[in-house]
Amino acid sequence: MNLTTQRRLAASILKVGVNRVWIDPEEVEEVSRAITRDGVKQLIDQGIIKARPKTGISSYRSKKLKEQKKKGKRKGRGSVKGAKNARTPKKQVWMKTIRALRSDLKEMRDTGEIDPTTYRKLYKMAKGGAFRSKSYMKTYARDHDLIK
Repeated sequence: MNLTTQRRLAASILKVGVNRVWIDPEEVEEVSRAITRDGVKQLIDQGIIKARPKTGISSYRSKKLKEQKKKGKRKGRGSVKGAKNARTPKKQVWMKTIRALRSDLKEMRDTGEIDPTTYRKLYKMAKGGAFRSKSYMKTYARDHDLIK
């Protein structure tokens, strides 16, 4: 049976797309006899013609991906987009470095490895960006006989 007309009429009445119209397979004969909008409306009221529910977009794959990334996977060179400083900004790198240097300096001052004058000198140098890491700072202090 060709039910394209009935399907089209039902779609406009139900305000859905043609593909979302469901016609009861056992009542095909009766549906083919309905050729007016009123006839189709009656079939809709009887439940012979219905609108299928909207199909949603599954979030299963995205959830699984997120879970994997949480574990630290899928982050290799091939997945990297953006520059080095877009992923970890320069400021963040600087903050991490300077905080480590300053805490190390305080520790050295409190234990008596360096005197307050030397502490102040190294602190200013660190602020100026003279040291790239704690080990560099310690090496500098040793080479210049600043550590007691």
